[in-house]
Amino acid sequence: MKLKLMLPTRILVDDLATKIVCEGRNGYFCLLPRHVDFVSALVPGIFSYWSTEGHEHLIAVDEGTLVKCDDEVLVSVRNAVRGTSLARLRDLAEREFLTRDEHERLAQSALARLEAAALRRMGALES
Repeated sequence: MKLKLMLPTRILVDDLATKIVCEGRNGYFCLLPRHVDFVSALVPGIFSYWSTEGHEHLIAVDEGTLVKCDDEVLVSVRNAVRGTSLARLRDLAEREFLTRDEHERLAQSALARLEAAALRRMGALES
């Protein structure tokens, strides 16, 4: 299967996979090459796939969407990091996701301040 895992800013994985295991809203599932076409909402967790060389690849993913159509699997998630072991992956994911959450919180706070200032100015213009 042709696997493409996409983030908002880049493509993290563009590889051939013989097996994919990940977690959807109804639990873990496995995709194999001849699996029926499939769509799932993904929850934060471990996404693993096996390359054609037989190596397992581990990725911590945030929520997103998976679409399997014919021999192509497209995955779109907000955040993801690759790791070589589950322990290493956990550390990377915590650090990366917490940093992004903090940046997101700061950006939302700045946006709220801008919106409040714009509303105050519009109110001053009306009076």
